[in-house]
Amino acid sequence: MKARIALLPGDGIGPEIVAEARGVLEVVAERFGHDFVFDEQLVGGAAMDATGSPLPPATLDACRVADAVLLGAVGGPKWDDPSASVRPEQGLLGLRKALELWANLRPVRIVPALADASPLKAERLEGVDLLVVRELTGGIYFGEPRGTEERDGVVRAIDTMAYTEPEVRRIVALAFRLARGRRKLVTSVDKANVLETSRLWRRVATDVAAEFPDVRLEHQLVDSAAMRLVTAPSTFDVVVTENMFGDILSDEAAVLGGTLGILPSASLGDSRRGLYEPIHGSAPDIAGQGIANPIGTILSAALLCRHSLALDQEAAAIERAVDAALASGARTPDLSGPLTTSQTGTIIRGHVL
Repeated sequence: MKARIALLPGDGIGPEIVAEARGVLEVVAERFGHDFVFDEQLVGGAAMDATGSPLPPATLDACRVADAVLLGAVGGPKWDDPSASVRPEQGLLGLRKALELWANLRPVRIVPALADASPLKAERLEGVDLLVVRELTGGIYFGEPRGTEERDGVVRAIDTMAYTEPEVRRIVALAFRLARGRRKLVTSVDKANVLETSRLWRRVATDVAAEFPDVRLEHQLVDSAAMRLVTAPSTFDVVVTENMFGDILSDEAAVLGGTLGILPSASLGDSRRGLYEPIHGSAPDIAGQGIANPIGTILSAALLCRHSLALDQEAAAIERAVDAALASGARTPDLSGPLTTSQTGTIIRGHVL
């Protein structure tokens, strides 16, 4: 098949890790007979420096005509002013909004070769293979009104959490569809004992569950879900939740594997076009040193193949190649190893079969 892939390296270690993921996709294209066309564009702080905007029109245009988008990371101390009117993160948020990407998938699977890297005891990691499905365009991050005001000498800040029934229904239905191909368990996480939005969430989740009689639904409050993630993580299959809860819980779940460097994500909408990126940040402290772990980005490329290009066999080949490289002892410094970013990418490419 022929596919156009927009590459957005971004800031910090982004260019280094995206280069290795591109190399893996090129090997996949060669070995499976595909034609991948890559279009590299600016985003985040790098785009601000070059154009004044964290999401230039040329970047957005390239993403809109692409079959999929692969992103590295945005942000860094150079642009780290919370009061600034323009910030690198606005490029990512703007891209999600423009491409109507309302679901974020974060798979967490324990690689046997890295079990000793986790802060949890080995027995608690057995069988851990979960998927966090996070609503991406609603909730407190996007609600209105929002802002800061001063009244009678007192400063007051306001954020609004809001959800509509259709927003909840589509994300929960996606979680159920994904669970059908897994262990057929959906855990819907909310705070229904306190929040009106969570009461709506729980009611809609229960309604959607009736449409999937082969999948079991359980409800759990977010605070107890956070505790369960570290005490009994293997009991989760698909976890679906709203934007802020999903942001926090998925980062907590990422720690199970021992490093953020190996975990991918996919942001999806109604079309097949998706945005794929590792869950870690731009790591400016190691940018340019060639020691960043590229595995999270490479596994994001596997998700790209699976969800946007419908290339399940190729996605599985990338995932097997990563497992084989780790089993052979391939380690970057975040895993107490000596390998560079490019050395790790080379080893993984050699295992793509």
